[in-house]
Amino acid sequence: MYDVRQDPQLVERALLVAVEHAGRPTNETESLLEELEELVANIGVGVVDAVAIKARKPNPKYLIGVGQAADVMKLARAHNCDVIIFDEELTPAQQRNWEAEAKMLVIDRQEVIIDIFASRAQTKEAKLQVDLARMEYSLPRLRRAWTHLSRQRGGAATQRGEGETQLEIDQRLVRTRIARLKRELEQVIQHRKVQRAKRSKIPMPSAALIGYTNAGKSSLLNHMTESDVLEEDKVFATLDPTSKRLELPSGQTSILTDTVGFVRKLPHRLVDAFKATLEEAVIADMLIHVIDVSQPDLNPFINTTLNVLKELNADENPRLLVFNKTDLLEDRERIQFLQGQYPEAIFTSTKTGEGLEKLKEKLDEIFSESYRSVELVIPHSRYDLLTQLHETGGITFKQAIGEGTYVTGCIPQRLEATVLPFKLGENANDIRAQLKNFA
Repeated sequence: MYDVRQDPQLVERALLVAVEHAGRPTNETESLLEELEELVANIGVGVVDAVAIKARKPNPKYLIGVGQAADVMKLARAHNCDVIIFDEELTPAQQRNWEAEAKMLVIDRQEVIIDIFASRAQTKEAKLQVDLARMEYSLPRLRRAWTHLSRQRGGAATQRGEGETQLEIDQRLVRTRIARLKRELEQVIQHRKVQRAKRSKIPMPSAALIGYTNAGKSSLLNHMTESDVLEEDKVFATLDPTSKRLELPSGQTSILTDTVGFVRKLPHRLVDAFKATLEEAVIADMLIHVIDVSQPDLNPFINTTLNVLKELNADENPRLLVFNKTDLLEDRERIQFLQGQYPEAIFTSTKTGEGLEKLKEKLDEIFSESYRSVELVIPHSRYDLLTQLHETGGITFKQAIGEGTYVTGCIPQRLEATVLPFKLGENANDIRAQLKNFA
């Protein structure tokens, strides 16, 4: 796989190409091209032009027609381009055909996205996941890499022959590396399972922020939990899940997790590689689907997230829709229209604070449905249970009395049988009389 960031001096000017298939609205193609331009900007390549090609009939050699391909190459040369970037996925053979004819680098949207992920990866886990995606993408394209090398060397017959031998060696090395990365990722998955098992012992409700990249998920996490997680106005700023405690209005504590953002045409190999990370969203009690309300057409962004959730078998999980960045939308009538379409949705802005308390209240309401209000006296011999109740974050009041510790609050249903022996019964009046002495 060719990484344009390795030598930015060689790749500075790009021509973007979108393929407009029958039945696809023109405005969707334009939106995808604009998004591709933003993605390309994130790998430090300038865009000199962008074209949409109507696909009359699929061509296995170039993806588009031979005459259309010739026109694209002519336009790229006229702009002195270093690279042609397709919004569609190209097969390894199609990339080789394009590069042999155009005499320049030709890549696709998948390669751009993987490069961005590689530049954003910070932790060992994220780097493992990106490396696996890169290796699996590169393996069928190694012959293409050797074609580049032969052209740089002059392409002598002896060099090409030596290249073929080296190609076989490289293929074995890549397969070995893929196997090793999968083993290391399996260890990561097992480690996450252990972490989740530990968390499950603390019966605390959890919510995961999901949605399109750059929708403002990290900003919501920071403002709601008073944290300082990295938040940047760029795609895929967050690759690793981050979990923080969220205090709800009732006094209940929950866990709020920020997750990696999605994007249209997200490569399947990236979804597969990041499943260990994305499972954090799958196991959450509630999914908070965050959408940038300032986007002109919201449907593609909503559908992209739903499609990824379907791949993860999480499309039936409870979801709460949040339209974020209302401060960027001057047309308040549009918000009223969306409120009519999505009456259960919450509208928020981390800039103005709009809707943030309402979002907390809604989560409190949802989580309280699976919790029970209790009034207990925990004996001195059961401080272990008192500690467990503290860890749920559901204690709203406690007071030491003669019999033990008086506690009120909300607990998850699965703890109800455990605390049943300690609920106030016939001695309730005596207990409350003692409490008056502490008032």
